Amino acid sequence: MERARDRQGGWAGWAGGWGRRIAATPYAPAVAAVLLASLAVAESVAHVSGGVTVPAGDVRADRSTADPALSVVAGLLGLAAALPVALARAQPALAAVTASAAGLLSLAAFHTLTAAGVAAQLICGYRLGRTGSQPLAVLLAAPFVAVALAGTAAGGTGVLTLLAACLAPAAALAGIARRAHARALGDSAARQAIADTLMEHTARGERARIARELHDVVAHHISMVSVQAETARLTTPGMPAAGAERLSAIGDTARTALTEMRRLLGVLREDAGTDATDRRPQPSLRLEELNELLDEARGASGAGARLILSGSPVALDPGVELAAYRIVQEALTNARRHAPGAAVDVELRYTGDELRLLIRDNGPGPAAAPSGGHGPSDGHGLSDGHGLSGMHERAAAIGGELRAGPAAGGGFLVEARLPAGDGVPG
Repeated sequence: MERARDRQGGWAGWAGGWGRRIAATPYAPAVAAVLLASLAVAESVAHVSGGVTVPAGDVRADRSTADPALSVVAGLLGLAAALPVALARAQPALAAVTASAAGLLSLAAFHTLTAAGVAAQLICGYRLGRTGSQPLAVLLAAPFVAVALAGTAAGGTGVLTLLAACLAPAAALAGIARRAHARALGDSAARQAIADTLMEHTARGERARIARELHDVVAHHISMVSVQAETARLTTPGMPAAGAERLSAIGDTARTALTEMRRLLGVLREDAGTDATDRRPQPSLRLEELNELLDEARGASGAGARLILSGSPVALDPGVELAAYRIVQEALTNARRHAPGAAVDVELRYTGDELRLLIRDNGPGPAAAPSGGHGPSDGHGLSDGHGLSGMHERAAAIGGELRAGPAAGGGFLVEARLPAGDGVPG
């Protein structure tokens, strides 16, 4: 029994698949229209000529002979009822209206329908409900229901009329349901695509945030290790050769670590967008933190570093203060790396509606990028880092802007304009 059911299900699936393939062919509507039209003409002529037995209860009288003109009219109505199937795909409304009108005229003139005409009405009604006007599809099925009810009240209704009254609304509703199902599937796919896109953007933003924090924090400290090792080797008098060699090795190791970390950051930052808001405590523009940052820069490079405040300092939004702190930190790191020994001025200008940052060194200025190099210059001409791009991203993420380049009179200048928002006087 189970094998028989499996075999039957297999044949049903095979037949259904072939049926869908045949229905999807470009010439299927035309072939179906020709076949149904031929059948409809034969049925109409046979009915008028008396070859069809009159169903019990039909209101018309039997005819043994037929007027040739009536046969022609019946044949034309049969054609008009079946041929619109050829237009069911391209013009579903026109096809359904024509098939319904021909069927109703056949009922009015000869008090009967053809099986081919009923089949054409069902096909056109289904296509109209699926791809055309849904109210029109239901409206065109209503007259057949009215005719069937009227005939029943008058004493009898033909079998085909009853079939049309029952199946025409069902075909229209089936097309409407299929259309709603397809639309629901499309909406579900669109929602899934939107969810996947949001997840991808979230992951990109998180990678960008991780890359920026690694560069701003870890690279800063590794750079200090390298600078301090070189400074100790060059400035310590009477250092044994073994100690100088070890300090040199420390500096080389730190520079190698910086190079490898840049490669890792390049992978993290690849195809990444802007950052998300930081969710943990971060540095701010408090005076003690800025002084600590500058003391650290002085101790690493041995050069002077000044902090200049102008305007009335205010407590800004934490995101703005974090971005400003990181920009100052990265600019100091770039100055120490690319202009060693140069003095640096860090100026914060509070103008009420914005905060201006100016970090300038008195070094030799930006060097020319290497021949054939690509990518943004990292501060002083290096094209393989992410310092400037990280600063630009930080400024843009809070609605600010940043410019970096040679300063007037020599040296290098990083200038950022950040929105102050609703600051609180400090």
